[in-house]
Amino acid sequence: MWGALITIQCMADVSAIRLLLLRSTVLGMFLAMAGDASAAVSSAAAVTWQPAKLVRGSPVLFRVSLPTNVKGLSGKWLGHEVKFFSVPGNKGWYALAGIPVETTAGSYDLELTGTRGAANFQYVKRIRVSPANYPKIAIHVGKQFTEPSPEQLKHIASDKELKQSIFAKETEVRLWEGGFQAPVSAATSDPFGTERVFNGEVKSRHLGLDYAVGPGTPVHAVNRGTVLLARDLYFEGGFVAIDHGQGLMSLYLHLSDFKVHEGDEVSSGQLIALSGGSGRATGPHLHLAVRWQGIYLNPAVLLKLELPESHHVETADQGSH
Repeated sequence: MWGALITIQCMADVSAIRLLLLRSTVLGMFLAMAGDASAAVSSAAAVTWQPAKLVRGSPVLFRVSLPTNVKGLSGKWLGHEVKFFSVPGNKGWYALAGIPVETTAGSYDLELTGTRGAANFQYVKRIRVSPANYPKIAIHVGKQFTEPSPEQLKHIASDKELKQSIFAKETEVRLWEGGFQAPVSAATSDPFGTERVFNGEVKSRHLGLDYAVGPGTPVHAVNRGTVLLARDLYFEGGFVAIDHGQGLMSLYLHLSDFKVHEGDEVSSGQLIALSGGSGRATGPHLHLAVRWQGIYLNPAVLLKLELPESHHVETADQGSH
């Protein structure tokens, strides 16, 4: 009897060992496949970007050339998730991203993860972010904008809560198509990044691009998207926010009239408002701002990017970086 029990126990132990060995073999094969996939991708991958020189506050278009059979690609950049998309008839994978204006100059990793065939792969590209010097400008405005009354503070707090709820929204799909275009045909009057000194005290940084236009100038959507907000706010005055998908938004400030409603779908170049001098403004002009995943980016750079249509998009060769 005891001999039979010992035999049964030995058989169970052998089965357990065989199962463990089988699992180890399968795991080893899986890791080998993943390693082979990563090695194959690393040898063939090429990462390029626009603009060629990246600085803090800049948007960036990444293009990743990969071997065939890649089914999906995602990435991480400066703590943000980066969503890549492919273009039919084009071997490249593209993603719009950005660099926070507070970023210190240095080298940072773009961490890529994807699927090729039945295996996952990883690839890391080290990318240089150069320093950027932004100017200072003194501005004099009414005390109601730098020293608001208790009633005005309530208005400001209500606006802040509204903007937070709007900015928290993120459409998973990409809505923008092709290149971004200027909202007006006019010269710019104040660049992105300028430190705003109100009545002798630094209060904020200019996180947008100002256009020198008179009141009543037609303002157009910089790209395709959905209108999230179209109403008057305390600091922004007449304010329109357009969602372009995947965390990218364009904001239009100091407007005098709205030509769209919240929830409207707009096309690139569509009339959305008329310019003005409402809110905290020293005079009539249009303020254009761009947000990506909660950070403000330089609109002037975004407007110059060569974004993918249905054909190949040329990018600077940064393979040596």
